[in-house]
Amino acid sequence: MLEVRGYQASDATAWDAVVEQSRNGNFLHRRAYMEYHADRFTDCSVVVEQGGKLVAVLPANLLDGVVTSHGGLTYGGLIATHDLRSESTLAAFAQIGNHYRRAGARQVVYKPVPHVFHAYPSEEDLYALQCVGARLTRRDISSVLPLRHGAGFSEARRRAIRKATRAGVEVSPGDDLAVFHALLCEVLRGHGAVPVHSVAELNLLRSRFPGHIVLHEARKDGVLVAGVLVYDFGHTVHTQYIGASEEGKRLDALSLLLGTLIGSVYADRTYFSFGVSTEQEGRVLNGGLIAQKESFGARGVVHDFYEWTL
Repeated sequence: MLEVRGYQASDATAWDAVVEQSRNGNFLHRRAYMEYHADRFTDCSVVVEQGGKLVAVLPANLLDGVVTSHGGLTYGGLIATHDLRSESTLAAFAQIGNHYRRAGARQVVYKPVPHVFHAYPSEEDLYALQCVGARLTRRDISSVLPLRHGAGFSEARRRAIRKATRAGVEVSPGDDLAVFHALLCEVLRGHGAVPVHSVAELNLLRSRFPGHIVLHEARKDGVLVAGVLVYDFGHTVHTQYIGASEEGKRLDALSLLLGTLIGSVYADRTYFSFGVSTEQEGRVLNGGLIAQKESFGARGVVHDFYEWTL
């Protein structure tokens, strides 16, 4: 017997256990991560029970009659354990639709977890979306490098790494998120943007997920010239933020830093994710940005958005 009901605070421990055992969830879907910005989103998450046991969870928020899974996360969707199979996923979607209709919602925006972040095959939700008539309305492209079978760095990227090495740039794990955040703000200011997270939020999240949120630095004569903030999901690592100062760009410090992470620090993992290179809701490709990622051997993986009219 399958049952879908609204998430309650008393479900938090069981929710996190589902994410931990799931085929497609990671620490972004744990309540301690989702709720760092709970004041900005009206939570309308649901849990899926089968035989009295939680077998899946759907992180979601509600705004103006639209349910989004999840507005505060890069991706969300139905986070499922091995117990939820194809037929039960279809049944879960039918009940999820009924649950949100009763709540007065008119639409669901669904952002499935891209396959490179799956621990085990888990695309029953994509089939269920087709069955309920959901439409693909947005597609971004990200760049991902398969670490054990990568295409290799371009010759230009290899020269850049050698240049930074000769210049005496040093790479090491970092600890000072405030200094890195200031560098990041300086870089993004030139593009009219700001980091999604404040430095206080990054420090909070790192304290909640030590070992999963890791700063790596490149310094010249002790001065930070480039940094990468990695979200470590285990088999896949993701570069949440990348930045280099003007001096760092002159020295090609970021090439050495990323080259070290790919070739040494995370070489035993499965995928190295650089993130998306699209703008204006996926309609415009930032050619220069994606070319940089491709020069490390990375290639395209899409991030999709579906709209499901209830």
